[in-house]
Amino acid sequence: VNPGFQWQLKLYEAMGCAVDSSSALYKRYRLEMLTERYPELQDLPREVFAVDPTSICQTTNTEVLYRCRKCRRALFRSSSILSHTEGIGPTAFAHKRITDSAQLCGDGREKCTSYFTEPVQWMEPALLGVMEGQLLCPKCTSKLGSFSWRGEQCSCGRWVTPAFQIHKSRVDEVRSLSVVNFQAAKT
Repeated sequence: VNPGFQWQLKLYEAMGCAVDSSSALYKRYRLEMLTERYPELQDLPREVFAVDPTSICQTTNTEVLYRCRKCRRALFRSSSILSHTEGIGPTAFAHKRITDSAQLCGDGREKCTSYFTEPVQWMEPALLGVMEGQLLCPKCTSKLGSFSWRGEQCSCGRWVTPAFQIHKSRVDEVRSLSVVNFQAAKT
């Protein structure tokens, strides 16, 4: 049996035996297959890109919006974040020489200092025809992170492929308040 088919079956099982296009696992799989089908990275299908949060109204109150820390432009939603399993740290990539003081571990804090997202519509001009580069805010052009179709290492030691990495220190989380809770607190 083809190893790729076996991997697809494991993915299908992990998604609860249904194809869930909103699943982070499915989104990551779709991006990996995209790099094989479009090696020149031109004319990528539109459905690959998540909708720019500035072009639509917020759909649910539970979804977190991430904004540029400098100019407050909406960049992506929590549904665009692609989670990954934690790596084994410096032993995974000894050439990076991560020091013990740079790691955030043992005390319950996160080791990951970046968000890895699916590509968002505002990233499209930077991504087409280029294997790697910087991700700049579309409004103020401040550096938010980087991307690489070949992959990048997370601060936790995990190699993420392809990688659209936004540094947590460059964005702010914006959680919406429920109108129901606001009305109850007001009375």
